[in-house]
Amino acid sequence: MPDHTHNSQAAGHGGVVLKVEQHTKTFGSAKRAVTALADLSFRVQAGQVTGLIGPDGAGKTTLMRLVAGLLVADRGRITVLGLDAARESLQVQAAVGYMPQRFGLYEDLSVAENLELYADLQGVPRRARAARYAELTRMTGLAPFTRRLAGRLSGGMKQKLGLACTLVHPPRFLLLDEPTVGVDPVSRRELWEIVSRFVREEGTTVLLSTAYLDEAERCDEVLMLHAGRLLGQGAPHQFSEPLTGRTYRVHVEGMKHRALQERLAARPEVMDAVVERSAVRIVLGRSADATTRTIASWVPGCVAEQVPPRFEDAFVAMLRGVVEQRMPSAKRVQNGVADPSAARDGPSRTAIEVHQLEKRFGTFTAVHRISFAVAPGEIFGLLGANGAGKTTTFRMLCGLLPPTAGTLRVAGVDVRRTAAAARARIGYMAQKFSLYGSLSVAQNLRFFSSAYGLRGTRQKSRMQWATDEFELGSVSDENSGLLPLGFKQRLALACALMHEPDILFLDEPTSGVDPLARREFWQRINQLALAGVTILVTTHFMEEAEYCDRLAIMVAGEVLAEGTPDGIKERVRTSANPQPTMEDAFIDLIESAASPTRVA
Repeated sequence: MPDHTHNSQAAGHGGVVLKVEQHTKTFGSAKRAVTALADLSFRVQAGQVTGLIGPDGAGKTTLMRLVAGLLVADRGRITVLGLDAARESLQVQAAVGYMPQRFGLYEDLSVAENLELYADLQGVPRRARAARYAELTRMTGLAPFTRRLAGRLSGGMKQKLGLACTLVHPPRFLLLDEPTVGVDPVSRRELWEIVSRFVREEGTTVLLSTAYLDEAERCDEVLMLHAGRLLGQGAPHQFSEPLTGRTYRVHVEGMKHRALQERLAARPEVMDAVVERSAVRIVLGRSADATTRTIASWVPGCVAEQVPPRFEDAFVAMLRGVVEQRMPSAKRVQNGVADPSAARDGPSRTAIEVHQLEKRFGTFTAVHRISFAVAPGEIFGLLGANGAGKTTTFRMLCGLLPPTAGTLRVAGVDVRRTAAAARARIGYMAQKFSLYGSLSVAQNLRFFSSAYGLRGTRQKSRMQWATDEFELGSVSDENSGLLPLGFKQRLALACALMHEPDILFLDEPTSGVDPLARREFWQRINQLALAGVTILVTTHFMEEAEYCDRLAIMVAGEVLAEGTPDGIKERVRTSANPQPTMEDAFIDLIESAASPTRVA
């Protein structure tokens, strides 16, 4: 494990921008206090990108707010650019750039007006503004859209505008709290290019928290938090190197990746198993004694090869070591859906049928004549850049939004004619989980079960099932709005399954949650699919697309490509990139189809 103290010689940049000393922060009352950060000590060197990594509830956002001078510690000291963050908080706030998770754009103002407002707030001299705006809009790709209202931008463009507003006054120290959550891979790459350019050209120091562990690989250093404590600090490779010899890629010709993952995850030697490209990546436990030959004997026809460890392997291994957790088991979730043979009987051999579906809002066409079909028990992925029309399509399929044209049948029901009958057969998990934050966990379960028509003994039974299956008992009396994202995700999925639906719609269900929560979530989804439930899912995590049986990639309301994950990757395979990832394929296809009108 990397040392908790930073080696300044290794940084090579000189100077300390941030110093945290014996820092502790608690919330709540004396009767029920929650320690968000405990005895935290570290330093951040100037001129580099430092990643802040940790599971939900680790204390990342609390730390960001303390560094920005927006909270005061109970004990310890934080020094930012030589300023005491508690005693000189106003000076700190004026000196640093801080972009929180939900950046405060004014959606009724244009791009240019938002920049002007933040220039006023940050005291940017009038004479310097025009050149600064031109530079920022060029870097972010917003130059053609300065007159567009912020509320009409896609999610990725909003994030880039938020970053531009933060950078209107060039800060020496930039704090970014999960700036890439909920944006597509193309926008995520563009945001990183902007940040890297500021570090390289203006010497900006960046402290960045992220839920994407491939982004941690791009950082000069990483701080890993868990339960408010620092587990380690160092370069990303310092975390992964101790796993050398314990990471393998395993493949069985003709076997579904999900089925192979299930088999491997059940092995006592395996600490982690995730689908990766056309295979399953495994991490062996510290005491496991296995070679490629012994691994190949675990499953008939199995081929195993040793691969270099990556940061995500180290992250999962460290956290599972801390919480003494192996791969999550979700076998009981099969009991949470209707009998597959009974639920899926009927004349139709397709669970979802979409033909020439279209949705217009005035003169704007959000979805343009798309067609696809999903078989019972299939996991079908709907991918696309922000603003591609995925959520609009979901809402039409769920009967929440009337289509302008086309036909759609869900579970054999014509949604345009009998939307209520269709909704009774489906479960829907929205992007932001659609929970009632002022209600407790138990009250949310009661409300959603009632909304799905459950009463009496049946309602009580399903509520108990959800509480047990999703391990919500310890938080049943807590307000759902105050829960960590991982618990919110569990609760939202439990609510969507209360009435034992045949079809489950998942709209970016893992956005913002940590890798352990994502693994647990997909274990449950795989089990639901094995039980016969049809899954339609959107996601911005391209590695999650590998769990799908088939995919459709949307651009500007149209289906650009459809097929299996391997088939879509094959379309972009070249001699220069003989083994493209799903992210490679996504970016290549999106950029190949891009035009000035579609970029908007």
